[in-house]
Amino acid sequence: MATSAAMAATCRLISFNPTSLSPLRRRPSFLFPALAPTLALAPPNSASRPTHSTTLSPHPLSPDEDRRRRRRRPNVLDVLEERGLLESITSENLRSACSSSSSGLRVYCGFDPTAESLHLGNLLGIIVLSWFRRCGHRTVALLGGATARVGDPSGKSLERPEMDLETLERNTAGIAATVTRILGKGSDGDDDDDDDGRSFVILNNYDWWKDVKLLDFLKRVGRYARVGTMIAKESVKKRLESEQGMSYTEFTYQLLQGYDFLHLFQNEGVSVQIGGSDQWGNITAGTELIRKILQLEGAYGLTFPLLLKSDGTKFGKSEDGAIWLSPSMLSPYKFYQYFFSIPDADIVRFLKVLTFLEIEEINEMERDMKRPGYVPNTAQRRLAEEVTRFVHGEDGLQEALKATEALRPGAETKLDWKTIEGIAEDVPSCSLSYDDVLNCSLVDVSVLAGLMESKSAARRLLKQGGMYLNNCRVDGENKRIEAEDIVDGKVLLLSAGKKNKVVVRIS
Repeated sequence: MATSAAMAATCRLISFNPTSLSPLRRRPSFLFPALAPTLALAPPNSASRPTHSTTLSPHPLSPDEDRRRRRRRPNVLDVLEERGLLESITSENLRSACSSSSSGLRVYCGFDPTAESLHLGNLLGIIVLSWFRRCGHRTVALLGGATARVGDPSGKSLERPEMDLETLERNTAGIAATVTRILGKGSDGDDDDDDDGRSFVILNNYDWWKDVKLLDFLKRVGRYARVGTMIAKESVKKRLESEQGMSYTEFTYQLLQGYDFLHLFQNEGVSVQIGGSDQWGNITAGTELIRKILQLEGAYGLTFPLLLKSDGTKFGKSEDGAIWLSPSMLSPYKFYQYFFSIPDADIVRFLKVLTFLEIEEINEMERDMKRPGYVPNTAQRRLAEEVTRFVHGEDGLQEALKATEALRPGAETKLDWKTIEGIAEDVPSCSLSYDDVLNCSLVDVSVLAGLMESKSAARRLLKQGGMYLNNCRVDGENKRIEAEDIVDGKVLLLSAGKKNKVVVRIS
């Protein structure tokens, strides 16, 4: 898939070659196209170790530097456990491996491009990757350019609809851009990466699946897959017991994801796969293949809990649908507002799970919430700021804060055209001609714009002091729109009370 020059520029901080997406245009001759050399696996009795790509390999460390890094690096499993981000691991040996590896482990999380953007449910995977990175490990975001053609049945009651190549291509580019924007910063979250981007890389599994032949795959990999074990996986059992059942295509998904882990283990030196708790079966399929085919230990899986509210419902949905991570699908302002509205019952847990604030600081906020004089929504504001900054960067946060202030009636912030346009997607809007607005009464304009149902209702609200023009309260019902009221000669912002607003574009 050909990506734009802007996309390539965005990816400069990481070892990601946008041209790796180009094979998406090739159509497979069957379920798998032709076989890759990657399936020429080490024979079962081979003592060879996984090879490490030069992209991911660190610079050699001196013995003194090695000791210093080990002393100051916390064990990432302890961090995840303390913050409620650890559900299961395939072996307790992973804990010691996280501490004993001088150059850090290599860890990956997969993202199938089933939509043009990742959503809030995917954010936990990015956060866990970021914690590994902050603790000295190296991370891989794997785009499922191949596996998205099949569709992961985990947690799904119906088979995913098949995507055309154009949609898959667009989705892959969109998700690559989102992951790059969030993880393409330094390991400490700053924009200036202190490791030259070596701790993060994006790969696309279509790059090795595009050449795989079905017969070779069955011979080299399928023979090690036990049908009884595959059927026993929770994601398969639930579907087999349902009315819809499960197609063979979906049934093979765990083998495809398992082989991804084997490929990364052998060719990229990746030894840990992470995912949500619903991915346990797919992750263990990979560790089993590595153990059986390569006859090697040292491959680990880790799962984190799914994001749920205190009432047990899924976190990450709003009345308007999914909370997307791409600013083109959900504005930073709306993203910020979603977190600002989190109930008190969930706020402390989400501060631990979704931010990188110190635990003691979060505990202090929890104590503050119980003290007299606590200002409501203080903790929510901090959560919204931290998560918005992580996902959208400092510029995105400032955009959200500016829009929040702009939408507050009575705010003293001077509005400009750009700020009002920034919130136009999130509030009703209309277009009126310059002649229809200039010297027209505010009462008439509010009705024309759809803010008020009738002129009498508009007059009542004006008398009560509830009508705002560009965030300034209007006291008299005789107010007419003057040229200086039209912000930058382009827009008006009308408000009825605190919540009902309309953006009027002047044409």
